[in-house]
Amino acid sequence: MIRLREKYIKEITPRLMKEFSYNSIMQVPRLKSIVLNVGMGEAIQDIKPLESAVKELATITGQAPVITRSKKSIAGFKLREGMPVGCRVTLRGNRMYDFLDRFISLALPRIRDFKGISAKSFDGRGNYAFGVKEQIIFPEIVYDKVASIHGMDIIFVTSARTNEEGKALLQYLGMPFRN
Repeated sequence: MIRLREKYIKEITPRLMKEFSYNSIMQVPRLKSIVLNVGMGEAIQDIKPLESAVKELATITGQAPVITRSKKSIAGFKLREGMPVGCRVTLRGNRMYDFLDRFISLALPRIRDFKGISAKSFDGRGNYAFGVKEQIIFPEIVYDKVASIHGMDIIFVTSARTNEEGKALLQYLGMPFRN
């Protein structure tokens, strides 16, 4: 079993049941999925940066990304409907816990001047969104083979009903929130 999933089942679930006084184990918030999204505006003129972003996202997550396409045409940006503009991956199950473990223990400490992540990015329903400015914080990425440096959005989708429950869940999983 994945180390983080085992910790959730044995330590975090009883802790959350006691803290929020749940009657049933099914009320305890859990991590549903992690979504990684890369938007590449440069893909309008040249498709090569998007292709490298797809390869890097596949390397980071261990899962093939889906290429996202534009929904509308915008003349000011020379964008047509259906053009590729980014890629995304939705992680669930063991891959999700494996990625979260690597993200917390390996990638976050590699961010320059890291003092913890902000606790203000919750959406009101317990889900947390976080932006990364450089994909090179992940140890799987070889710096010499990177075509262009780009950022990505990482969204942690939980079954929590409130921000407090979602924050407690992520904090117990090891997410380093700023004080």
